[in-house]
Amino acid sequence: MELLVRYLDRSNSVSSVMTQDLIREETLRDDLKFYFMSPCEKYRARQHVPWKLGVQILKIVMITTQLVLFGLNNQLVVSYKEENTMALKNLFLKGYSGVDEDDYSVAVYTQRDVYDSLFYVLDQYSQLGKLTVGPIGYSEDKDGKLLPLTICKVYYKRGTVEPSDEAYDIDAQLERDCRTHDPKTANLWRTQNASFFDLDFYRLVDINMTFQLKGINLQTVRSRELPDCYSFYVTITFDNQCHSGKVKIFLDIDAQSSMCQDWKISGTAQKNTHYLLVFDGFVILVCLTSAVLCTRSIVLAVRLLQRFSSFLHENYNRKVCEDDQGEFLNGWYVLVIVSDILAIIGSILKMEIQAKSLTSYDVCSIFLGTSTLMVWVGVIRYLGYFQKYNVLILTMKAAFPKVLRFCCCAGMIYLGYTFCGWIVLGPYHEKFEGLSRVAECLFSLVNGDDMFTTFAQLKDKNTLVWLFSRAYLYSFISLFIYMVLSLFIALITDAYETIKNYQKECFPLTDLQKFLLEQKDVLVTDESAHTDVQVKYSLLCCCQRVPESDDIILIS
Repeated sequence: MELLVRYLDRSNSVSSVMTQDLIREETLRDDLKFYFMSPCEKYRARQHVPWKLGVQILKIVMITTQLVLFGLNNQLVVSYKEENTMALKNLFLKGYSGVDEDDYSVAVYTQRDVYDSLFYVLDQYSQLGKLTVGPIGYSEDKDGKLLPLTICKVYYKRGTVEPSDEAYDIDAQLERDCRTHDPKTANLWRTQNASFFDLDFYRLVDINMTFQLKGINLQTVRSRELPDCYSFYVTITFDNQCHSGKVKIFLDIDAQSSMCQDWKISGTAQKNTHYLLVFDGFVILVCLTSAVLCTRSIVLAVRLLQRFSSFLHENYNRKVCEDDQGEFLNGWYVLVIVSDILAIIGSILKMEIQAKSLTSYDVCSIFLGTSTLMVWVGVIRYLGYFQKYNVLILTMKAAFPKVLRFCCCAGMIYLGYTFCGWIVLGPYHEKFEGLSRVAECLFSLVNGDDMFTTFAQLKDKNTLVWLFSRAYLYSFISLFIYMVLSLFIALITDAYETIKNYQKECFPLTDLQKFLLEQKDVLVTDESAHTDVQVKYSLLCCCQRVPESDDIILIS
C-alpha cells in the first residue's frame, strides 16, 4: 500500500511538471503569435487598440505638414538671398552680363579695365541710396556710425619680371596693405589714396573689398509674417593669382537674418509665429510618444527572444538561428526611432529659426527632410502585411547582399575610370575638371544621359588626348551599360523570380515558424532552406487570418 501511494505521488508530481511545461509552452506560443500579428489582428484577438499605428499615421500627417510650411518659408528666404545677390552683382560689377562666366562673375584683361572696375565699385557704393530699388542701406555700429568699407591688396614683397629676357626676381613672402574709408566719401578715395591704387601687376596677387549692408525682406508680409532684417557681408575679390593676363572678379555674399528692432505693421494680420511654435511643440510630443512606443516594442521583442531562446535550449539544446533572431530585432522600429530623433532635432531648430535665434535654414532642412523620408519609408512596413504589396520588400531584402557585393566590385572599376578621366581629360573638358564632376559625368553616362554633348565638348586641339578620350568613353559606356548594368538588373530579377517561386511553393520554415505552427519536430533541419542562392525568409504563415485566404500575411 505504501509503495502504491509513493507511485501515485510520483506520477502526480511528474504529471504536474509536464502540465506546467505545457502551460509555459502554450503561453509562450500565444505571446509570440500575438506579437507577430498585424494591428488589426491584435484588435480582433484581444481588443488591443493599435496606438502605435495611430501615432504613426498622425505623425506622417503632422511631419509632412510641418515640412511643407517650412519649405514654403525657406523658398522665400532663398529666393530673397539669390535675388539680392544678383542685384548687388549688377550694382557693383562693371560689365556684368547677368550670368556668371564659370566660377567667377566677370573677367578683365587690361590694366585700364582693372582700374575702371575697381573705381566703379567705389563710385556705386558711395551713391548706393540713389541707385538701388530695394530696401538696402549702409550698416551702422552701436553708436549709429556707418561701418567703413575696407580695401586690402595682397602682393609679393619684392619682385621684378622681364618676360623678354626670361628673367625674374621674386620674394615669395606676401604683404597685405589695407585701407578703410567712410561710405559717403568713397568717390574721393582715388584722389586721396593715389599711391595705394598705383598697382604693380607683376607683384599683385589679389584685391579684396569688404563692406556690410542692411536689408529687409518685405515679401513675408503677404504670408502674414513679420519681415526679417538681414545683414549682408559683401566681399568683392580681384583675383590675379594665376598672373595669366586674366583677372577674375568674384562677388560673394554671406547673408544673416535677425529680428528687426523697431517694426510696425498696419492693415494685415498679426504675426502667426506663436501658432507655428505650438504646432512644432505638438510635433515634438507626437515624435516622443512614437519613439517611446517603438522602444517599448523593442524591449518586448528582446524579452520574447530570451524566452524563446531559453525554451529551445532547455527542450532541444539548440540556439536560435539568425533568421529567427532577425524576426525579433525589427529594423523598422529602429528606422522609426531614428526618424523621430531627427524630427525632434529639426523641430527644435525650426522653432529657434522662427524665434530668430538661429539662421541655419540648411541644417534644419536636412533634419526635417531626412526624417520625413524615413517616416514615409516606414509606411512600407504596414503595406508588408499584404502579400501583393510585399514583393518589393522581400525582393529588396533578398537582393541587397548580392547587390552590395556586386557594387563593391563594380565600384573599383568605376573609381579607376574616375581617376583616369580626371588626370587625362580634366584640362580639356569641363565635365572632367574635378573628381566629383567626373563621377557625376560618368554616372550620367551610365544612365544614358548627355552622351553626345560629352563627346562633342572635348577640345580637339590635342590629337593624342582626343583619340584617348574616344577609347576611354567608348570602353566605359560599353562596359557599364551592356555588362555591369545588365548584370545589376539580372541580380534583382533573379531575386524577384526566387520570391515568386517561394510564394507559389511556400517558404522554408524556421524553428520559430514551426513552433508557432505547433509542429513538434523542431529538431529537424530543413535542408530546403540551404538553396544555391542562399536566400532565407521568415514568412510567418501562422498569422494568416483565414486558411483559405492569402490576402494578408505578416512579414516582420
